[in-house]
Amino acid sequence: MIIQYFKEEMRMKIYAVSDGKLKKSRTAGSQIFSIFNAMFLTLLAIICAFPVIHMFSVSLSSQSAVAANQVKLLPVGFNLASYHMVAKRAAFWTAFGVSVKRVIVGVVINTVLTVLMAYPLSKSVREFPARRYYVWLLIFAMIFDGGLIPNYLQVKNLNLFDTIWALVLPGAVPIYNVILVMNFMKQLPDTIEEAAEVDGASYFQRFTKIILPLCKPSIATIILFSFLSHWNGWFDGKIYNNNTANYPLQTYLQALIANTDITNSSEAIENVLTNVKTLQAAQLFLTMLPILVIYPFLQKYFTKGLTIGAVKG
Repeated sequence: MIIQYFKEEMRMKIYAVSDGKLKKSRTAGSQIFSIFNAMFLTLLAIICAFPVIHMFSVSLSSQSAVAANQVKLLPVGFNLASYHMVAKRAAFWTAFGVSVKRVIVGVVINTVLTVLMAYPLSKSVREFPARRYYVWLLIFAMIFDGGLIPNYLQVKNLNLFDTIWALVLPGAVPIYNVILVMNFMKQLPDTIEEAAEVDGASYFQRFTKIILPLCKPSIATIILFSFLSHWNGWFDGKIYNNNTANYPLQTYLQALIANTDITNSSEAIENVLTNVKTLQAAQLFLTMLPILVIYPFLQKYFTKGLTIGAVKG
């Protein structure tokens, strides 16, 4: 019995030591992985940031330095001539204003319609019997989109050309955003609304005072998606506007780049090309600036809203 007791005790000590080594090796492995992961992400961030930094440096460099391809990460022959030229361009600021107006109107419409549609669709079949039919209809509409020609004809028949509504209404209800918010709302416990209902809260009160505050991560995510979609959209501004004064900023920049006509002598060609490079770099950087400013404020909600709302557990 005594021998068996000591054998059992030694076996337990061996297991404890091996388990400690296993935990130690796992800890060391996780630390090594964290180091390599941090190095990889840092390198990836540098690679992604290099074009932006280079473009910003080109916009601040002299014409001769840009023509000689001397600009890398730092400006060469620092000057603000390109930004002075942009400041004098009324067409640029007109297009900038159109884009700002489009973003404000479009984001508000997208967010309101998305949330109002996602809330009833997040209910169970017992509470909303027709829910499954509407969900299948949304999925069908997301997979089999009407396409460009039906949208164009619809905008034309409604006489929306050269208006802000032509840029906003065709994408008023992003179906992917509806599904994202709907799945996020499904994660919320039913007992929260049931308790509010017992306290006498109406549907509107439960929606505005309970559901919306809890859905802040998913709402911030769809706001970011809508902002990027409206701010970066250029093709619809080109086909739905006959007057160039109604072009949004991205459409204006695309037209500016596409319509660059160089038919002079070789020396004049070099000067014009240099002016175009520095001027375009300045305008492109100013175009990216709102995204660079807004994204950090929504970043803390972005990952949570995307991961929780993407899959129904």
